[in-house]
Amino acid sequence: MTTPSHTTPRTAVVTGAGSRRGIGRATAHALAADGYHIAVLDLDKEAAEDTAREVAAAHGVQALGIAADVTDPDAVNTAADTVETALPPVGVLVNNAGITSPTRFLDVSAEEWDRIFDVNVRGSFLATRRLAPAMAERGFGRIIHLSSVSAERGGGVFGGVAYSAAKAALLGFSRALARELGPSGVTVNSVAPGLIDTDITDGKLDPERKAAMVADIPVRRAGHVTDVAAVVAFLARPDSGYLTGVTYDVNGGSHIH
Repeated sequence: MTTPSHTTPRTAVVTGAGSRRGIGRATAHALAADGYHIAVLDLDKEAAEDTAREVAAAHGVQALGIAADVTDPDAVNTAADTVETALPPVGVLVNNAGITSPTRFLDVSAEEWDRIFDVNVRGSFLATRRLAPAMAERGFGRIIHLSSVSAERGGGVFGGVAYSAAKAALLGFSRALARELGPSGVTVNSVAPGLIDTDITDGKLDPERKAAMVADIPVRRAGHVTDVAAVVAFLARPDSGYLTGVTYDVNGGSHIH
């Protein structure tokens, strides 16, 4: 069991945290290690519950796995109601749920474009809209969006134009919301991972292309999910309250600017 880094019991909600090799699950572990109780929201109910069981056993915190489609406002509201009933007040929201698409712009359909924006942007909006008011009322909150290096450099890593545009939208969302919620004690920040070994990229990159990409990274390796989770956990801490509206790049130096 870990020792909480703060005395007030708080819950961290992490969306899209069901994948075994995903950033979301690693983030849930990192936040639990800092003493947060954990609510996992995922489209896959069994995966969400599996993450919750694993986190609770490893860190001695309360953890809850809930099936929720983040693009559905009713599902998000129902999941939030469950979290607020079963766990301590929500102090952290990590908008991690997202999908990618390598489709070239000239080939992308309107339906696919909407699907990418629905999960990445609408999902983040709905979860934030539901949970931010209570954070502001209590005077404490940490909202963290998972963007991507693709949003900053214009693709070229894995996702296509739709993905890059959606992840860029999260950066503007974070910065504007940071201005609005800052006076209420709620910070809003973004994390932009580069090439990270997850289920999303596993087996989908040509080995030669991946090797070339790694060779161009100053630290000479792809990132681990724990590299990203550590930054999210840092931003979620009570003593990170003077950081808001910023974007942390987690890419091994592949996009130094």
